[in-house]
Amino acid sequence: MEFSPVAELAIALLLGLGFGAALERAGFGSARKLTAVFYLYDMAVVKVMFSAVVTALTGLTLLAAAGALDLSQLYLEPTNYAAQLIGGLLFGAGFVVGGYCPGTAVAAIATGRKDALAFAAGMLAGVWAYAQFTPGLDAWVKAGATGELTLPDVSGIAMGWWTLAFMALLAFGAWGMARLEARFRGWRPRD
Repeated sequence: MEFSPVAELAIALLLGLGFGAALERAGFGSARKLTAVFYLYDMAVVKVMFSAVVTALTGLTLLAAAGALDLSQLYLEPTNYAAQLIGGLLFGAGFVVGGYCPGTAVAAIATGRKDALAFAAGMLAGVWAYAQFTPGLDAWVKAGATGELTLPDVSGIAMGWWTLAFMALLAFGAWGMARLEARFRGWRPRD
C-alpha cells in the first residue's frame, strides 16, 4: 500500500507522539529512572527495550513466514565493527553522564525538564561538531563498512531459530534482572 508524502508525515507524527507518550508514561522521561539501570536496582528500561526488540523481531519473522513481508527489502545500516563499537561507547557514556538517550530526552523536554533540554542541546552540538570538523572520520567509517550483515547471514542459522533464541534470552534475562533488582533494591545513589 502506498501513502502520499503528507499521509506518511502524519503517520510518523502520530507514531512519534504515541512513542513519546508511552516513554513518559513508563517513567522514561526521568533521568533517575534511566540511570537506575546502571546501579542495578531498577531494570525496567532494559526489560521494556529488550521486550520491544523481541516483539519486533517476532513480528518481522511471522510476517516474513506468512509471505507478507520480504526481509531483503528492509534497509539495514552497513556493519562497521570499529565505528559501531566507538559509537556505542560514546552513546553509553553520554547516557550515564547525562541520564538520557535521544528519544527519552525529547520525551522529557515535552514535560518541561530543563536538564533534558541541556542534554539535547549538547547532543545536537556534538552532532554539528562531528559533521563540521571530522570529514576524515566519515571516509574512515565508509572504508570500514562490511555491508549489511545479519545473524542469519553470518551464522547460517535461520531467522526463526534466532527469534526463538532471543525469546529464551528475554525470559532468562528477565529472571536475572529480577534477581539483580532484589539484590540492589535498598541501594540508591546520593543526591
